[in-house]
Amino acid sequence: MAGASKNSRTTVTTHKFICPDCGGEITMKTLFEKGRLKNLAECTKCKRTERRPKDFK
Repeated sequence: MAGASKNSRTTVTTHKFICPDCGGEITMKTLFEKGRLKNLAECTKCKRTERRPKDFK
């Protein structure tokens, strides 16, 4: 029996995070400083930065 491959059955979902203070969208950014990669979540409206999107609450 030939079926669909495992990769074709998975769906890709993206979650949009919203800043509770201003209502702007939170985007993830990667910074390279001191020889290391650092991931930051930043609001597009108020420019507030946190370590991850859950920290905005």
